[in-house]
Amino acid sequence: MNYKRIGDYIQLIDNRNKDLAVTNLLGININKNFMPSVANTSETDLTKYKVIRKGQFAYSAMQVGRDETIRLALYTAEQPAIISPAYLVIESKDINELLPEYMMMWFHRPESDRYGWFISDSSVRASLEWERFCEIQIPIPDINEQRSFVALYNGLMTNQRVYENSLTDLQLICDTYIENLIKTEKPKLLGQYIEQSDERNNDLQVKFLQGVSTSKVLIETKANTNGLEFSNYKVVRTGEFVYVADTSRRGDKIALAMNSAEPCIVSGIYTVFRVIRPTELLPEYLYLWLARPEFDRYARFHSWGSARETFDWADMCNVKLPIPDIKVQKAIVTIYHTLETRKRINGQLKNTIKPLCPVLMKGVAESLFQPA
Repeated sequence: MNYKRIGDYIQLIDNRNKDLAVTNLLGININKNFMPSVANTSETDLTKYKVIRKGQFAYSAMQVGRDETIRLALYTAEQPAIISPAYLVIESKDINELLPEYMMMWFHRPESDRYGWFISDSSVRASLEWERFCEIQIPIPDINEQRSFVALYNGLMTNQRVYENSLTDLQLICDTYIENLIKTEKPKLLGQYIEQSDERNNDLQVKFLQGVSTSKVLIETKANTNGLEFSNYKVVRTGEFVYVADTSRRGDKIALAMNSAEPCIVSGIYTVFRVIRPTELLPEYLYLWLARPEFDRYARFHSWGSARETFDWADMCNVKLPIPDIKVQKAIVTIYHTLETRKRINGQLKNTIKPLCPVLMKGVAESLFQPA
């Protein structure tokens, strides 16, 4: 097996949407995936758009050098879609010689992207035009070997997607549980169960500085801390909450988090609070309630001010929520922790599978140099 010019195995297709039969407009991103187009098409003539079908590629020759990525995506859906006329539609001349899925695996390699960047032209757009793309050489083994590589990779991807789909079921259980409590439990004022904490870092014992995200987690602070006096920063102990009262500049979300790790310090302008009746209200259960998108909308609606709107401590204390028996709270929290654990495992699976494509292709390439 030798490296072969890919242009000998692929060809351009130019089918236009003349009868407007296809309405699903897609674009492609630098991750080599299709995505819904963000273009305004209200006055666009969609008859000029190109139709792409299962097993064909969409390719953008532009900005390969700038993005250091060959923007190529394999279309796998059953129903056709339309893409910008600026894209090229490519297909394998003979799938018994070059499987589209095998070709896509090759171009998922970071080495392919770097090579595409290297051979892109010196124009402002740093393009990799069709003629030059065709000159790229790739190893093309026997079709049965191609099928084996594709089957192995697809099998791993299928297993990961099945696992990922199970997360939706667990999320639904959590959401349904909460919704049922709203209907069946008498709401109680949160202010009866929480109090503010204003512990300052006077002795400078806590050095772990954090910020607060609208994703409801503590994050590494982006502030310039040179010359700052940390003795006035607030300490957030394990199990305590912190939030930013200002809601007007955060995309209709409230920046809030519960500290489940070691004590940290946060800006003195943040509000820190804790649960004072943990035998009646679990901090983890409260966090689940406050992390809901519905609470983001609630906090934004109840924010007050003019140029700067805030959700103050009094507003937080006026929040009403269902507080069921502590055993019920523990059950909900257990389901949530299971969900979060599986999310982490799913992320690890994705990170494990992603490098396999280059590894498989490296095995193909290295086989070229093995003695017969």
